[in-house]
Amino acid sequence: MKILHIDSSILGGASVSRQLSAEIVAKLRAGNPGAEVTYRDIGGNPLPHLSGAVLAAAQGPQEVTGELAQDLKTGGDVLAEFLAADTIVIGAPMYNFGISSQLKAWVDRILIAGKTFRYTEKGPEGLAGAKKVFVALSRGGFYGPESGMGAFEHQESHLKAVFAFIGVTDITFVAAEGLAIGADQKAAALKKASGEIAALAA
Repeated sequence: MKILHIDSSILGGASVSRQLSAEIVAKLRAGNPGAEVTYRDIGGNPLPHLSGAVLAAAQGPQEVTGELAQDLKTGGDVLAEFLAADTIVIGAPMYNFGISSQLKAWVDRILIAGKTFRYTEKGPEGLAGAKKVFVALSRGGFYGPESGMGAFEHQESHLKAVFAFIGVTDITFVAAEGLAIGADQKAAALKKASGEIAALAA
């Protein structure tokens, strides 16, 4: 098993999504002692956001130097890590109803035409389907179907759409909700999420 572990929270050690993503990786490693883990902390060490210069350089051969060359290398490294992994674990906090901009920057480096998807006469076709994804979600409030806040939820739904677009449909979400409601609710949410992780098939 080759695991790619991505953390996207900006809160460091205070992050719930980091705690849960680490628990998921530990669960997977316990069931697969020989697993290889590649870790990338994009919350603490953000990727450059996609730029017009990067897109232009991707259109054809041209000489690139300096920061642009480094940007292209970083993007290539990120894509290579994703393609090499058969299991992806992502810590994904909700910021203002969606994923962090840091995680969006990572998404922009793995959704690459000709690599993870292609356009056909019948529509887009995903090319990265043989992967399993686990996502640890953290949210200050409640955004489930019964909450009445579903229209504001652009975190889980966004990631589900992103991975479906590139052909990855084996995706498991573990959510800790209501973390900002109070200490008792936070403790209950963490206990529930940890229980779901403990029950995951490794």
